[in-house]
Amino acid sequence: MERTDLADYAARSDRSRGRQHNEVFKDDRPAYERDRDRIIHCAAFRRLEYKTQVFVNHEGDYYRTRLTHSLEVAQIGRGIARRLRLNEDLVEALALAHDLGHTPFGHTGEEVLDRLMTPYGGFEHNRQSLRIVEHLEERYPGFNGLNLTWETREGIIKHSSDYDCPEQDGLVGYLFDQRPTLEAQIIDLADEIAYNNHDIDDGLKAGFIDSDELHTVELWAETMQMVTRKYPDLKGERLIYQTISHLIGFLILDLVAETSGRIRAAGINTLEDVRVHPVTLVGFSPEVAAMNRELKRFLRDKLYHHYKVERMRIKAERFLTMLFESYCTSPVLLPFAYQAKFAEHGRERVICDYIAGMTDRYALDEYKRLFDPYERV
Repeated sequence: MERTDLADYAARSDRSRGRQHNEVFKDDRPAYERDRDRIIHCAAFRRLEYKTQVFVNHEGDYYRTRLTHSLEVAQIGRGIARRLRLNEDLVEALALAHDLGHTPFGHTGEEVLDRLMTPYGGFEHNRQSLRIVEHLEERYPGFNGLNLTWETREGIIKHSSDYDCPEQDGLVGYLFDQRPTLEAQIIDLADEIAYNNHDIDDGLKAGFIDSDELHTVELWAETMQMVTRKYPDLKGERLIYQTISHLIGFLILDLVAETSGRIRAAGINTLEDVRVHPVTLVGFSPEVAAMNRELKRFLRDKLYHHYKVERMRIKAERFLTMLFESYCTSPVLLPFAYQAKFAEHGRERVICDYIAGMTDRYALDEYKRLFDPYERV
């Protein structure tokens, strides 16, 4: 049932290294399609609906969340994979799984938990995503986790990482001296294309980005000029939406052209060739990469460090720290099901799992339950 026109270097279900646990399946879906479906139906994926991308959930219904972001990454990733004749099911599975381990309140939550967990092994969201799919989800008979294929789990742990490194502590068997599949390499830049463009949309909608300042960014200005030539009468929000749409398309086409050229120049014929190649093969052309870096710097300075975003970041840092410290001081505050895991995983790691799994809304409610004397517990 898998596509028959895949490139010779694409990942194929029948060549997978398999799963951790033997199972008898109820149907004959290809392996990576099954992985995708398991990710969609897991609890951690549903919780992404109420986890911050840039704007906290209660700040408005319009803004992206980790869930809508993951869907956009999947859509962009599939488009890239189809043009390169790669395995779209694996790309989609990785796109939908890449943020499963994210904390409430975005990267602020990750930084807080990493600081608090430093004496106990630290915290990193890719490792947490892997921990979710290997241990924390409880859905199937006979094992914990989702029992995903090795290639999907490899893509999760190697997302946005420097792979030229030795085995990481506690992570044995993931070949950190080799590159992952091209399908996994796609996710890094599909992720970037998605968040750069939807953060422009959200930032303009919120009034945090000044449209005149945005026009100083070459990639944005050139794309809007092209859209204006195509649609001379287009104005306002429609012009912005079309500029974002055309910018996404431009970046996808540049990435596909550059990656195809790199594959040909490197003489890549098999997946093993991909794995032993000394550098990542998926990427933008040098000119577009430079313009994309300029856009990322603009968003960092004007949106991610906007004073209102910083205010929420400081608040989130404070109350996540208070939650962690309160649970450590009084572990009996945790639900019984989590207390039962202390002996196996360690008290602090279980507390970390509990907080990392919270949505923004749940963390805010939990803060009120523990510290507001008039709030019901």
